[in-house]
Amino acid sequence: MLRCKSASVFSILLICHFACARAADLALEFRHFWKEKPLVFDEWIERDGGEKLSITRLAYLVSLPGLEETTGEKIEQKNWFGFIDVQEKQNRLVLNGLPPRSFSALEFSVGLDAATNHADPNRYAPTHALSPVLNKLHWSWQGSYIFMAIEGRWRGADGKETGFSYHLGNDPMLMAVRVPLALDGKKAATFAVDFHLDRVLGDSKSVPIDEQVSTHGREGDDLAVVLKRRVESAFSATEIAAPKIDAVKSGAAPLIVGTPYRFTMPATFPMPNLPVDFPMTDERVELGRRLFNEKALSRNGSTNCASCHSDAAFSDARRFSVGLDGGKTPRHGMPLVNLAWKTKFFWDGRAPTLREQALVPIQDVVEMHETLPGVTAKLSAMSDYPPSFEAAFGDPMITPERIGVAIEQFVLSLTSFDSRFDRAMKGDGTLSEQEKRGFELFFTEYEPRLQQFGADCFHCHGGAFFTDHGFHNNGIDPKDGDVGFGKVSGRAGDAGKFSTPSLRNVAATAPYMHDGRFATLEEVVDHYASGIYPSATLDPNLAKHAGGIPLKPEDKAALIAFLKTLTDPRFEKQSSAPSLR
Repeated sequence: MLRCKSASVFSILLICHFACARAADLALEFRHFWKEKPLVFDEWIERDGGEKLSITRLAYLVSLPGLEETTGEKIEQKNWFGFIDVQEKQNRLVLNGLPPRSFSALEFSVGLDAATNHADPNRYAPTHALSPVLNKLHWSWQGSYIFMAIEGRWRGADGKETGFSYHLGNDPMLMAVRVPLALDGKKAATFAVDFHLDRVLGDSKSVPIDEQVSTHGREGDDLAVVLKRRVESAFSATEIAAPKIDAVKSGAAPLIVGTPYRFTMPATFPMPNLPVDFPMTDERVELGRRLFNEKALSRNGSTNCASCHSDAAFSDARRFSVGLDGGKTPRHGMPLVNLAWKTKFFWDGRAPTLREQALVPIQDVVEMHETLPGVTAKLSAMSDYPPSFEAAFGDPMITPERIGVAIEQFVLSLTSFDSRFDRAMKGDGTLSEQEKRGFELFFTEYEPRLQQFGADCFHCHGGAFFTDHGFHNNGIDPKDGDVGFGKVSGRAGDAGKFSTPSLRNVAATAPYMHDGRFATLEEVVDHYASGIYPSATLDPNLAKHAGGIPLKPEDKAALIAFLKTLTDPRFEKQSSAPSLR
């Protein structure tokens, strides 16, 4: 048996199709280079002919590993997958239990076999390499994966700048990689698997970015074929010293207090990463609902969470929310639905969990302006809260952590999946011809080179949630000086990036953008068609379009008609949200 796992992200069992005795481990550290120097994101790197590139994304799927023995015999495994994301430093895989033999080559594929590529992606655990929530490489409603995504900006010798977006997907784009190595299976070893990006994009004659700024691996696209061949020859392997990996500590399973909560979601959603330290229970969700509406969380008892999340899908119909003393928040209040699949919260992503996010407004001087000790003291003095905390946590102690956990569990229970679009996808209803046209535009790229004239929305708003849960600079004029995610990450390349909101219920959750500057969907569509601000960190999928994505009036109308089908009637008003049971 071979056992494979990533030390930091996910664990996978790799089962041989033959019996073999466990002898040693093979660790693979994926590294990325440009002309023998480590690849640095968001910095300009030289291409031949005086051109420069700046890489903003490099992510890909690996599968079908194999080792070739010095005798020529091969060991292969089909049911194994890995995910590499360079910017997120997701780059380590470990094969455990190698047979005690000598090997001369490593083989693997970039991409997936056809059966896996078109199988249901929602069956995977949230930490599995093929989970759409983890890899953000699934085409969603189009039913397959992007095998490799390379995105960035290009600056020609004449100073002209644009974005480029190379997405190699579809079955013919499966890339086969073979690299020589000298491996003794009797002892543990660590090999660096180096990807030389300059071998893919360094030759301006073979890959003329000024003429070919995007590809999606469609049949008949010569650019995709060139990139595929170059990727296959861009890897090498070198044995290196093994890095020190901290041991994973295991603890006792958490005690479930109360009634396990029945989390409701459709089969079209990926599996969420629900909390395991405090499993969801009816009692905790109900306590969180009460706290969400509890004005004692504010200094003067005038505001609560619902004060800023009282409209459709628990959003705020005002451009800026109003705090307890009449002050206004600097950003628009986001909807609070389907957050069980999100990993960074607030427009700038500064909170890593919902329970931490829930405690921030309480202490914010504009919103509730209270202290956590003050809140715990007030709740402890109220006769009905200690018994509720005891029912939820096993004893009546009230702490900031438990307050955050309870509010988190209430918000996690808010799942939206019953729009007209969802019903049509199940065959329970139909969309109009105009709405179908809008769907087509939404999920089709704007790629004149291949006569594709879509609206290109799905790059940031694809998936079951109509968001990739990432952070993007979407061409908003930064007149307010808000750099968003850039302040949190500390990376210059993240300046002007904000959380990509879900488009579910979008027709009911105006106004739009992080500062609520657009009052209508028509204004939003016009922005993407002709109002994009060309900043240095503009998302490559927008930067590749000079000034915007041109759409005819009838196409704009069709796109908006489709967006209106994403409204879940249960969330058109906060008060009509589904009950907790």
